[in-house]
Amino acid sequence: MIHQGEFMARLLGRAHGLFQGDFDACRGQIEPKVRASRVLVVGAAGSIGSYFVKQLMDLHPRGVCLIDPSENNLVELVRDLRSSDAFIPNDFSTVAIALGTTMFDRFLAHADPFDVVVNFAALKHVRSERDPFSTMRMIKTNILDLAQWLDQLEKKRPDHFFSVSSDKAVQPASLMGASKAMMEQLMFLPSRRFPCSSARFANVAFSDGSLLHGFLRRLEKGQPLSAPTDVKRYFISHEEAGQLCILSCFLGAHRDIFVPRLNPEADLKSFADIAILLLQARGLEPELCADDHAARAFARKRRPDDRRWPCCFSPSDTSGEKPYEEFYDSSEPLDETRFKELLVVKGHAAREDRVREALAGLTTVHDAPDWHVEQMAHWLGGAVPGLRHLSRGKNLDEKM
Repeated sequence: MIHQGEFMARLLGRAHGLFQGDFDACRGQIEPKVRASRVLVVGAAGSIGSYFVKQLMDLHPRGVCLIDPSENNLVELVRDLRSSDAFIPNDFSTVAIALGTTMFDRFLAHADPFDVVVNFAALKHVRSERDPFSTMRMIKTNILDLAQWLDQLEKKRPDHFFSVSSDKAVQPASLMGASKAMMEQLMFLPSRRFPCSSARFANVAFSDGSLLHGFLRRLEKGQPLSAPTDVKRYFISHEEAGQLCILSCFLGAHRDIFVPRLNPEADLKSFADIAILLLQARGLEPELCADDHAARAFARKRRPDDRRWPCCFSPSDTSGEKPYEEFYDSSEPLDETRFKELLVVKGHAAREDRVREALAGLTTVHDAPDWHVEQMAHWLGGAVPGLRHLSRGKNLDEKM
């Protein structure tokens, strides 16, 4: 069997953190800013947010407030901090509420101003657009709630605002990706009076809800592994994701988008290949099955001592899935000299009239008695002309 550390090194193609060198080189710039800052982190208890918080604490912030709607995850994060050697400032609090609620609005109205505001609240899965109700929840969280929050912050302007984006925001093939592209535009409006930065990055290996996390759950439950053969993705670790966000948050200028410097030839991995690597790490080998039915049948009959594990690998046939990832397009200027393992995309000032019109259209759709995905896609396309929605009439919930 392969040791866990060796497995992650094989998966990521590196033995050390991708951004560790840049992080160490810039720590002298980052730490004084963190020590002087009272920081609000929304979506703090998620996979990426929690690692950001742990690394933030290591830099000794002046104050921290953590917000997340998951009371259980928030409690676990606090217990984790309190049970370790983590620094916790005297000005420390948690609030189990959600962005876009009356409780959040009241919190903002009564809270003292924050120097740095960080947002990890988002719906990040392409499967979020499987129906009009899920799609509207995604649009509300990623766009409408964010727009209202940014306007509220104009009254108590922070020194810096950071919100995490996605590689899927580049030439988006899904409404989720388009919602992230519009999120960037809302931050980068010409009328915005405080600096905003972001980060686009790859899949975080084994983050909650990811396909790789699903592999672990399938193994726990004795169920087949299923993966597309023609979809390749970049992967980074939780620690790398946290470091990338800290670098962008405390070193990024207005409209800067930090992205990894990765090599498509060496770093793109297929999900099917990762499934095989994971099985090998467990001392198992793939048993390739013709279809879902055959894979489930093999799983039912498999003996505990059988080293073969049922797998069903097939080409992707669901809506919104791009076969590859990209972190910027040819129209976006790049700063390639500032960091060793990072590129800085110099984001454009958004077209305020176009973004505001799309925002008004989406708000009208939200307030209507009936919701239609086609209307949502229309208004998203108005703000994000690069949207090329890949609709195949099938969503991920119909796949094993």
